[in-house]
Amino acid sequence: MAREKIVIVGGGIAGLEIASALGRKYKRGGQAAPTITVLDRDSAHVWKPMLHTIAAGTRDIAQQQTTFLAQARDCGFSYEPGELNGLNRTQKQISLAALKAADGRLLIPERVVAYDRLILAVGSQANDFGTPGVKEHCYMIDSRVQADAFNREVRLRMFQCMGLDQQLSIAIVGGGATGVELAAELIQLTEVAESYGAHGLASRIHITLIQSGPRLLDAFPESISEAVRDKLQKLGVTVLTNTRVQSADADGLTIQDGSHIAASMLVWAAGVKAAEVMSQLDGLECTRNNQLVINPYLQTTLDPAIYAVGDCASLILPNSARPLPPTAQVAHQQATYLIKHLPDVLEGKAVPPFSYRNLGALVSLGEYDAYASLGQFGLFKDGFIRGKLAQASHAMLYRSHQSNLHGFWRGSLLWLVDQINKQVRPSIRLD
Repeated sequence: MAREKIVIVGGGIAGLEIASALGRKYKRGGQAAPTITVLDRDSAHVWKPMLHTIAAGTRDIAQQQTTFLAQARDCGFSYEPGELNGLNRTQKQISLAALKAADGRLLIPERVVAYDRLILAVGSQANDFGTPGVKEHCYMIDSRVQADAFNREVRLRMFQCMGLDQQLSIAIVGGGATGVELAAELIQLTEVAESYGAHGLASRIHITLIQSGPRLLDAFPESISEAVRDKLQKLGVTVLTNTRVQSADADGLTIQDGSHIAASMLVWAAGVKAAEVMSQLDGLECTRNNQLVINPYLQTTLDPAIYAVGDCASLILPNSARPLPPTAQVAHQQATYLIKHLPDVLEGKAVPPFSYRNLGALVSLGEYDAYASLGQFGLFKDGFIRGKLAQASHAMLYRSHQSNLHGFWRGSLLWLVDQINKQVRPSIRLD
Protein backbone atom coordinates (compact mmCIF):
# COMPACT_ATOMS: atom_id res chain seq x y z
CA MET A 1 0.00 0.00 0.00
CA ALA A 2 1.41 3.39 -1.02
CA ARG A 3 2.21 5.82 1.77
CA GLU A 4 -0.03 8.87 1.99
CA LYS A 5 1.74 12.01 0.75
CA ILE A 6 1.09 15.09 2.89
CA VAL A 7 2.52 18.17 1.18
CA ILE A 8 2.71 21.45 3.11
CA VAL A 9 3.30 24.59 1.06
CA GLY A 10 4.82 27.30 3.25
CA GLY A 11 7.20 27.04 6.18
CA GLY A 12 5.76 29.81 8.32
CA ILE A 13 4.24 29.54 11.78
CA ALA A 14 1.44 27.11 10.89
CA GLY A 15 3.24 25.16 8.17
CA LEU A 16 6.40 24.47 10.13
CA GLU A 17 4.57 23.65 13.38
CA ILE A 18 2.40 21.10 11.53
CA ALA A 19 5.37 19.56 9.72
CA SER A 20 7.47 19.34 12.87
CA ALA A 21 4.76 17.77 15.03
CA LEU A 22 3.49 15.30 12.42
CA GLY A 23 7.03 14.52 11.31
CA ARG A 24 7.97 13.54 14.86
CA LYS A 25 4.73 11.54 15.22
CA TYR A 26 5.35 9.48 12.09
CA LYS A 27 9.15 9.40 12.23
CA ARG A 28 9.24 5.78 13.33
CA GLY A 29 5.82 4.81 12.04
CA GLY A 30 6.99 2.25 9.54
CA GLN A 31 5.97 1.82 5.92
CA ALA A 32 2.32 2.63 6.58
CA ALA A 33 3.06 6.09 7.98
CA PRO A 34 2.41 9.08 5.71
CA THR A 35 5.29 11.13 4.34
CA ILE A 36 5.50 14.83 5.17
CA THR A 37 7.06 17.30 2.73
CA VAL A 38 7.49 21.05 3.23
CA LEU A 39 7.89 23.33 0.22
CA ASP A 40 9.13 26.89 0.65
CA ARG A 41 11.02 29.30 -1.61
CA ASP A 42 13.23 30.35 1.32
CA SER A 43 15.77 28.16 3.11
CA ALA A 44 14.93 29.12 6.70
CA HIS A 45 12.08 30.18 8.96
CA VAL A 46 11.79 33.24 11.20
CA TRP A 47 8.80 33.77 13.49
CA LYS A 48 6.82 36.40 11.56
CA PRO A 49 6.00 38.67 14.54
CA MET A 50 9.79 39.05 14.94
CA LEU A 51 10.48 40.28 11.41
CA HIS A 52 10.34 43.94 12.41
CA THR A 53 13.18 43.37 14.90
CA ILE A 54 15.25 41.67 12.18
CA ALA A 55 14.51 44.62 9.89
CA ALA A 56 15.61 47.13 12.52
CA GLY A 57 18.65 45.10 13.53
CA THR A 58 17.69 44.86 17.20
CA ARG A 59 17.81 41.08 16.80
CA ASP A 60 20.33 39.07 14.83
CA ILE A 61 18.77 37.01 12.04
CA ALA A 62 21.42 34.29 12.36
CA GLN A 63 20.42 33.61 15.98
CA GLN A 64 16.66 33.55 15.40
CA GLN A 65 16.18 31.58 12.18
CA THR A 66 15.38 27.88 11.87
CA THR A 67 16.95 26.25 8.83
CA PHE A 68 14.47 24.01 7.04
CA LEU A 69 16.95 21.25 6.20
CA ALA A 70 18.13 20.92 9.79
CA GLN A 71 14.58 21.00 11.13
CA ALA A 72 13.51 18.37 8.59
CA ARG A 73 16.34 16.06 9.66
CA ASP A 74 15.53 16.47 13.35
CA CYS A 75 11.77 16.03 13.00
CA GLY A 76 11.46 13.44 10.27
CA PHE A 77 9.94 15.38 7.37
CA SER A 78 11.37 16.35 3.98
CA TYR A 79 12.12 19.86 2.70
CA GLU A 80 12.24 20.96 -0.92
CA PRO A 81 12.86 24.51 -2.19
CA GLY A 82 9.95 25.68 -4.28
CA GLU A 83 7.34 28.38 -4.86
CA LEU A 84 3.72 27.50 -5.64
CA ASN A 85 2.78 28.30 -9.21
CA GLY A 86 -0.37 26.31 -9.90
CA LEU A 87 -2.65 23.41 -8.98
CA ASN A 88 -4.24 20.48 -10.79
CA ARG A 89 -6.89 19.03 -8.50
CA THR A 90 -7.83 16.20 -10.84
CA GLN A 91 -4.29 14.82 -10.95
CA LYS A 92 -3.53 15.93 -7.38
CA GLN A 93 -0.42 17.83 -8.39
CA ILE A 94 0.96 21.26 -7.65
CA SER A 95 3.30 23.07 -10.01
CA LEU A 96 6.31 24.95 -8.70
CA ALA A 97 7.85 27.99 -10.34
CA ALA A 98 11.46 28.00 -11.50
CA LEU A 99 13.88 29.26 -8.87
CA LYS A 100 16.57 31.69 -9.96
CA ALA A 101 19.63 33.19 -8.28
CA ALA A 102 19.88 36.93 -7.68
CA ASP A 103 22.01 37.25 -10.83
CA GLY A 104 19.36 35.54 -12.97
CA ARG A 105 20.88 32.05 -13.16
CA LEU A 106 18.38 29.21 -13.29
CA LEU A 107 18.82 27.12 -10.14
CA ILE A 108 15.83 24.77 -10.28
CA PRO A 109 13.49 24.50 -13.28
CA GLU A 110 9.72 24.35 -13.07
CA ARG A 111 8.45 21.03 -11.78
CA VAL A 112 5.38 19.29 -10.37
CA VAL A 113 4.87 17.60 -7.00
CA ALA A 114 2.17 15.00 -6.31
CA TYR A 115 0.09 14.98 -3.11
CA ASP A 116 -2.68 13.07 -1.41
CA ARG A 117 -3.37 15.77 1.19
CA LEU A 118 -2.32 19.34 0.52
CA ILE A 119 -1.94 21.96 3.27
CA LEU A 120 -1.54 25.52 2.01
CA ALA A 121 0.16 27.75 4.56
CA VAL A 122 1.82 30.40 2.42
CA GLY A 123 1.13 33.31 4.76
CA SER A 124 0.38 36.86 3.63
CA GLN A 125 2.00 40.04 2.43
CA ALA A 126 1.37 43.76 2.61
CA ASN A 127 -1.26 45.10 0.22
CA ASP A 128 -0.16 48.09 -1.84
CA PHE A 129 -3.73 48.53 -3.20
CA GLY A 130 -2.21 49.31 -6.60
CA THR A 131 -0.67 52.55 -5.29
CA PRO A 132 1.72 53.93 -7.95
CA GLY A 133 5.40 53.66 -7.13
CA VAL A 134 5.12 51.37 -4.11
CA LYS A 135 6.65 48.30 -5.74
CA GLU A 136 9.51 50.34 -7.15
CA HIS A 137 10.39 52.52 -4.17
CA CYS A 138 9.12 50.94 -0.93
CA TYR A 139 10.64 48.20 1.19
CA MET A 140 8.35 45.52 2.59
CA ILE A 141 9.17 43.23 5.51
CA ASP A 142 6.84 40.29 4.95
CA SER A 143 9.63 37.71 4.80
CA ARG A 144 13.02 36.88 6.27
CA VAL A 145 14.76 37.95 3.05
CA GLN A 146 12.90 41.28 2.87
CA ALA A 147 13.58 42.10 6.51
CA ASP A 148 17.28 41.35 6.10
CA ALA A 149 17.49 43.47 2.92
CA PHE A 150 15.94 46.45 4.70
CA ASN A 151 18.31 46.04 7.63
CA ARG A 152 21.36 45.99 5.36
CA GLU A 153 20.27 49.26 3.79
CA VAL A 154 19.52 50.87 7.16
CA ARG A 155 23.01 50.03 8.39
CA LEU A 156 24.58 51.50 5.25
CA ARG A 157 22.55 54.70 5.65
CA MET A 158 23.53 54.90 9.32
CA PHE A 159 27.22 54.74 8.37
CA GLN A 160 26.60 57.61 5.96
CA CYS A 161 24.96 59.62 8.72
CA MET A 162 27.94 59.06 10.97
CA GLY A 163 30.63 59.73 8.35
CA LEU A 164 29.08 62.52 6.30
CA ASP A 165 26.84 64.22 8.87
CA GLN A 166 23.79 63.43 6.75
CA GLN A 167 20.14 63.16 7.75
CA LEU A 168 18.16 59.92 7.39
CA SER A 169 14.38 60.10 7.22
CA ILE A 170 12.35 56.89 7.19
CA ALA A 171 8.63 56.93 6.38
CA ILE A 172 6.56 53.89 7.37
CA VAL A 173 3.14 53.50 5.76
CA GLY A 174 0.74 51.47 7.87
CA GLY A 175 -0.26 51.99 11.48
CA GLY A 176 -0.92 48.35 12.31
CA ALA A 177 1.24 46.23 14.57
CA THR A 178 4.08 45.88 12.04
CA GLY A 179 4.41 49.61 11.38
CA VAL A 180 4.08 50.59 15.02
CA GLU A 181 6.59 48.01 16.25
CA LEU A 182 9.10 48.80 13.49
CA ALA A 183 9.00 52.50 14.34
CA ALA A 184 9.80 51.78 18.00
CA GLU A 185 12.59 49.32 17.13
CA LEU A 186 14.23 51.88 14.81
CA ILE A 187 14.25 54.42 17.65
CA GLN A 188 15.79 51.78 19.90
CA LEU A 189 18.40 51.03 17.21
CA THR A 190 19.56 54.65 17.08
CA GLU A 191 19.67 55.03 20.86
CA VAL A 192 21.72 51.87 21.32
CA ALA A 193 24.04 52.89 18.46
CA GLU A 194 24.66 56.18 20.24
CA SER A 195 25.57 54.30 23.40
CA TYR A 196 28.23 52.46 21.37
CA GLY A 197 29.75 55.78 20.28
CA ALA A 198 27.70 56.95 17.29
CA HIS A 199 27.29 60.38 18.89
CA GLY A 200 24.52 62.56 17.50
CA LEU A 201 23.02 59.76 15.42
CA ALA A 202 19.60 59.95 17.04
CA SER A 203 19.26 63.62 16.12
CA ARG A 204 19.97 62.82 12.46
CA ILE A 205 17.40 60.03 12.07
CA HIS A 206 13.72 60.89 11.77
CA ILE A 207 10.86 58.37 11.74
CA THR A 208 7.40 59.17 10.34
CA LEU A 209 4.50 56.72 10.77
CA ILE A 210 1.57 57.22 8.40
CA GLN A 211 -1.89 55.72 8.91
CA SER A 212 -4.81 56.18 6.50
CA GLY A 213 -7.42 55.71 9.24
CA PRO A 214 -8.24 57.87 12.25
CA ARG A 215 -6.09 55.92 14.72
CA LEU A 216 -3.22 53.47 15.00
CA LEU A 217 -3.84 49.78 15.66
CA ASP A 218 -7.47 49.81 14.60
CA ALA A 219 -7.79 46.10 15.47
CA PHE A 220 -6.95 46.91 19.12
CA PRO A 221 -9.07 48.65 21.76
CA GLU A 222 -9.03 52.43 21.38
CA SER A 223 -7.35 52.82 24.78
CA ILE A 224 -4.31 50.91 23.48
CA SER A 225 -4.26 52.94 20.26
CA GLU A 226 -4.14 56.19 22.22
CA ALA A 227 -1.48 54.92 24.62
CA VAL A 228 0.73 53.67 21.78
CA ARG A 229 0.44 56.93 19.84
CA ASP A 230 1.34 58.95 22.91
CA LYS A 231 4.37 56.73 23.61
CA LEU A 232 5.64 56.86 20.03
CA GLN A 233 5.38 60.63 19.93
CA LYS A 234 7.30 60.92 23.18
CA LEU A 235 10.01 58.76 21.60
CA GLY A 236 10.26 61.25 18.73
CA VAL A 237 8.19 59.47 16.06
CA THR A 238 6.03 61.75 13.92
CA VAL A 239 2.58 60.11 13.74
CA LEU A 240 0.19 61.10 10.94
CA THR A 241 -3.36 59.71 10.95
CA ASN A 242 -6.15 60.26 8.42
CA THR A 243 -3.36 60.47 5.84
CA ARG A 244 -3.79 58.46 2.67
CA VAL A 245 -0.79 57.89 0.41
CA GLN A 246 -1.50 58.51 -3.27
CA SER A 247 1.89 57.58 -4.70
CA ALA A 248 5.52 56.86 -3.85
CA ASP A 249 8.67 58.06 -5.60
CA ALA A 250 12.42 58.08 -5.03
CA ASP A 251 12.15 61.15 -2.80
CA GLY A 252 9.17 60.27 -0.63
CA LEU A 253 5.38 60.06 -0.62
CA THR A 254 2.57 62.13 -2.08
CA ILE A 255 -0.56 62.19 0.08
CA GLN A 256 -4.22 62.90 -0.64
CA ASP A 257 -4.03 66.70 -0.43
CA GLY A 258 -1.20 66.80 -2.96
CA SER A 259 1.55 67.59 -0.46
CA HIS A 260 4.79 65.61 -0.41
CA ILE A 261 6.43 63.89 2.55
CA ALA A 262 10.16 63.72 1.90
CA ALA A 263 11.91 60.52 3.02
CA SER A 264 15.21 58.79 2.31
CA MET A 265 13.73 55.31 2.86
CA LEU A 266 10.16 54.10 2.50
CA VAL A 267 8.53 51.09 4.14
CA TRP A 268 5.10 49.81 3.12
CA ALA A 269 3.42 47.93 5.99
CA ALA A 270 -0.23 48.64 5.16
CA GLY A 271 -2.94 46.16 4.31
CA VAL A 272 -2.88 42.38 4.19
CA LYS A 273 -3.42 40.00 1.30
CA ALA A 274 -2.38 36.51 0.30
CA ALA A 275 -0.18 35.87 -2.72
CA GLU A 276 -1.75 36.39 -6.14
CA VAL A 277 -1.30 32.72 -7.03
CA MET A 278 -3.90 31.76 -4.42
CA SER A 279 -6.63 33.22 -6.64
CA GLN A 280 -5.52 31.00 -9.55
CA LEU A 281 -5.67 27.53 -7.98
CA ASP A 282 -7.92 25.45 -10.22
CA GLY A 283 -11.16 27.17 -9.28
CA LEU A 284 -10.86 27.09 -5.48
CA GLU A 285 -13.11 29.64 -3.78
CA CYS A 286 -11.17 32.79 -2.92
CA THR A 287 -11.75 36.23 -1.37
CA ARG A 288 -10.80 39.54 -2.97
CA ASN A 289 -7.66 39.51 -0.80
CA ASN A 290 -6.62 36.19 -2.39
CA GLN A 291 -7.44 34.16 0.74
CA LEU A 292 -8.86 30.68 0.21
CA VAL A 293 -12.32 30.22 1.71
CA ILE A 294 -12.34 27.24 4.09
CA ASN A 295 -14.93 25.35 6.11
CA PRO A 296 -14.87 24.71 9.90
CA TYR A 297 -12.64 21.69 9.32
CA LEU A 298 -10.04 23.97 7.63
CA GLN A 299 -10.68 22.31 4.26
CA THR A 300 -11.20 24.38 1.14
CA THR A 301 -14.87 24.57 0.29
CA LEU A 302 -14.54 22.77 -3.06
CA ASP A 303 -11.91 20.13 -2.25
CA PRO A 304 -11.70 18.24 1.08
CA ALA A 305 -8.19 16.98 0.26
CA ILE A 306 -6.87 20.56 0.34
CA TYR A 307 -6.51 22.50 3.59
CA ALA A 308 -5.61 26.15 4.06
CA VAL A 309 -4.40 27.64 7.34
CA GLY A 310 -3.09 30.90 8.68
CA ASP A 311 -3.04 34.20 6.82
CA CYS A 312 -3.83 32.67 3.41
CA ALA A 313 -7.15 31.25 4.64
CA SER A 314 -10.50 32.92 5.27
CA LEU A 315 -12.79 31.29 7.86
CA ILE A 316 -16.04 32.75 9.17
CA LEU A 317 -17.05 30.81 12.26
CA PRO A 318 -20.69 30.24 13.23
CA ASN A 319 -22.26 33.25 14.98
CA SER A 320 -19.56 35.51 13.58
CA ALA A 321 -19.94 38.14 10.87
CA ARG A 322 -16.26 38.55 9.98
CA PRO A 323 -13.45 36.14 9.11
CA LEU A 324 -10.80 35.33 11.67
CA PRO A 325 -7.97 37.90 11.58
CA PRO A 326 -4.63 37.10 9.88
CA THR A 327 -2.61 36.78 13.09
CA ALA A 328 0.01 34.45 14.51
CA GLN A 329 -2.49 33.41 17.19
CA VAL A 330 -4.98 32.15 14.60
CA ALA A 331 -2.25 30.39 12.61
CA HIS A 332 -0.99 28.61 15.74
CA GLN A 333 -4.45 27.48 16.81
CA GLN A 334 -5.24 26.16 13.33
CA ALA A 335 -1.91 24.33 13.25
CA THR A 336 -2.69 22.79 16.63
CA TYR A 337 -6.07 21.64 15.32
CA LEU A 338 -4.55 19.85 12.31
CA ILE A 339 -1.76 18.34 14.38
CA LYS A 340 -4.36 16.80 16.66
CA HIS A 341 -7.04 15.79 14.16
CA LEU A 342 -5.41 15.16 10.77
CA PRO A 343 -4.14 11.71 11.86
CA ASP A 344 -7.75 10.76 12.67
CA VAL A 345 -8.92 12.05 9.28
CA LEU A 346 -6.32 9.85 7.59
CA GLU A 347 -7.80 6.87 9.45
CA GLY A 348 -11.32 7.73 8.34
CA LYS A 349 -12.51 8.91 11.75
CA ALA A 350 -14.91 11.78 12.35
CA VAL A 351 -13.38 14.91 13.88
CA PRO A 352 -14.89 17.99 15.54
CA PRO A 353 -14.88 21.38 13.81
CA PHE A 354 -12.23 23.97 14.56
CA SER A 355 -12.97 26.34 17.42
CA TYR A 356 -11.12 29.57 18.14
CA ARG A 357 -10.30 31.16 21.49
CA ASN A 358 -9.54 34.86 21.36
CA LEU A 359 -6.64 35.24 23.78
CA GLY A 360 -6.27 38.94 23.12
CA ALA A 361 -3.58 40.73 21.15
CA LEU A 362 -0.11 42.05 21.90
CA VAL A 363 1.95 44.92 20.56
CA SER A 364 5.52 45.53 21.69
CA LEU A 365 7.40 48.83 21.48
CA GLY A 366 10.82 47.23 21.91
CA GLU A 367 12.39 47.86 25.29
CA TYR A 368 10.17 50.89 25.88
CA ASP A 369 6.77 49.34 26.56
CA ALA A 370 4.26 46.69 25.52
CA TYR A 371 0.47 46.49 25.52
CA ALA A 372 -1.83 43.50 25.59
CA SER A 373 -5.60 43.43 25.16
CA LEU A 374 -7.25 40.82 27.34
CA GLY A 375 -9.40 39.01 24.76
CA GLN A 376 -11.88 36.55 26.27
CA PHE A 377 -10.22 36.99 29.66
CA GLY A 378 -11.06 40.68 29.83
CA LEU A 379 -13.07 41.59 32.92
CA PHE A 380 -14.05 44.98 31.54
CA LYS A 381 -14.53 46.60 28.15
CA ASP A 382 -11.28 47.63 26.42
CA GLY A 383 -9.23 46.17 29.27
CA PHE A 384 -5.51 45.83 28.73
CA ILE A 385 -2.21 45.36 30.49
CA ARG A 386 1.06 47.10 29.75
CA GLY A 387 4.69 47.27 30.79
CA LYS A 388 6.80 44.38 32.05
CA LEU A 389 3.90 41.93 32.28
CA ALA A 390 2.86 42.59 28.67
CA GLN A 391 6.51 42.37 27.53
CA ALA A 392 6.87 39.03 29.29
CA SER A 393 3.67 37.81 27.62
CA HIS A 394 5.04 38.84 24.22
CA ALA A 395 8.31 37.01 24.90
CA MET A 396 6.47 33.88 26.04
CA LEU A 397 4.59 33.67 22.74
CA TYR A 398 7.91 33.34 20.94
CA ARG A 399 9.26 30.83 23.44
CA SER A 400 6.07 28.80 23.03
CA HIS A 401 6.59 28.77 19.27
CA GLN A 402 10.19 27.60 19.72
CA SER A 403 8.98 24.85 22.02
CA ASN A 404 6.41 23.75 19.43
CA LEU A 405 9.13 23.51 16.79
CA HIS A 406 11.97 22.01 18.81
CA GLY A 407 10.43 20.43 21.89
CA PHE A 408 10.52 21.74 25.45
CA TRP A 409 14.14 21.00 26.33
CA ARG A 410 15.72 22.19 23.11
CA GLY A 411 13.46 25.23 23.10
CA SER A 412 14.63 25.99 26.64
CA LEU A 413 18.26 25.70 25.53
CA LEU A 414 17.60 28.16 22.72
CA TRP A 415 16.15 30.59 25.27
CA LEU A 416 19.27 30.13 27.43
CA VAL A 417 21.53 30.82 24.42
CA ASP A 418 19.60 34.03 23.76
CA GLN A 419 20.12 35.14 27.35
CA ILE A 420 23.86 34.42 27.13
CA ASN A 421 24.15 36.28 23.83
CA LYS A 422 22.54 39.33 25.41
CA GLN A 423 25.46 39.44 27.83
CA VAL A 424 28.33 38.76 25.41
CA ARG A 425 27.18 40.20 22.05
CA PRO A 426 26.11 43.70 20.97
CA SER A 427 22.40 44.25 21.45
CA ILE A 428 22.05 45.56 17.88
CA ARG A 429 23.43 44.26 14.61
CA LEU A 430 26.60 46.23 13.79
CA ASP A 431 28.37 44.03 11.21
